[in-house]
Amino acid sequence: MSDVAAIEVRGLKVHFANRSGTGAVRAVDGIDLTVARGAFHGIVGESGCGKTTLARTIVGLQKESEGTVLIGGRDRAEWLKSDRKSFSREVQFVFQDPLGSMSRRQSVYQTLEEPLQIHRFGSSVERRRRIAELLDLVALPETVLDRLPRSLSGGQRQRVSIARALALKPSILVCDEPLSALDVSIRAQIVNLFTSLQKQLGLTIVIVAHDLAIVREVCSDVTVMYLGRISEAGVTRPLFREPAHPYSQALLSAVPSPDPRIEAGRRRIILAGDPPSPSAPPPGCRFNTRCPVAIDVCRVEEPLLRMVPHGGVAACHLADSARRPVI
Repeated sequence: MSDVAAIEVRGLKVHFANRSGTGAVRAVDGIDLTVARGAFHGIVGESGCGKTTLARTIVGLQKESEGTVLIGGRDRAEWLKSDRKSFSREVQFVFQDPLGSMSRRQSVYQTLEEPLQIHRFGSSVERRRRIAELLDLVALPETVLDRLPRSLSGGQRQRVSIARALALKPSILVCDEPLSALDVSIRAQIVNLFTSLQKQLGLTIVIVAHDLAIVREVCSDVTVMYLGRISEAGVTRPLFREPAHPYSQALLSAVPSPDPRIEAGRRRIILAGDPPSPSAPPPGCRFNTRCPVAIDVCRVEEPLLRMVPHGGVAACHLADSARRPVI
């Protein structure tokens, strides 16, 4: 079982009906993805690319239109049908807005105790002991236990949200933009917390993120999405150093460098126009309408993911070693 991936996504599609009743929004439109056990996997891309829908579908918060999600080799849909509680003990979700994901009438203690009660975890004394362990894991003082979520800072709320997700000792955390609602100074603290927890508990973490600088520092692997599809994926450091897809190159050109000499000479790639509608993606490569190096085949034939020099894959007709695009 040790060789079985933590998460496998095969042929996943999530389509939503248009309000007009004609056609569909193809939020996720045919994705294959593997996340190894113990990986810290980042999913990145512009707003509307489908990354949050993908994350929510992995944990069963959103129903797929087609395809399969396997958790530890086990079909997620069947697992949820047969034993939702055991699935919840294995996989947990951390929401973007911690305040919105918690009851505003429950104290922090009640918030942390609730999943333990639902799963009939020990006596009240054992639950209190577990809650003390959770506070220690996320570096919160016991003084927060009697407080309501609205009286906490943004960073404290997110720590409580993470502690609640860890209450049942899951092996997988899927996190939807857990840093976006936080001040820059607090983001670093939460990033360090995730890194510490991943190493200490051996967690598999999937994180949806906009901040590519953070992804570069903490994620072992990264998937770049565009308009419901994967445009590029691979080990983070090689991919960031040598992106093969023009879209990845454009995204990474916006990541500032801590070295002022490199920053002074950095060229920012500005993409023209907005992403097409996910209900009517263009023929051929979905990026061709904004790609400055697109050729005729890009406009008629959708590229398959292929191996590229950094060791990962990219969906680009020009991404092989002989014709790698540089924009």
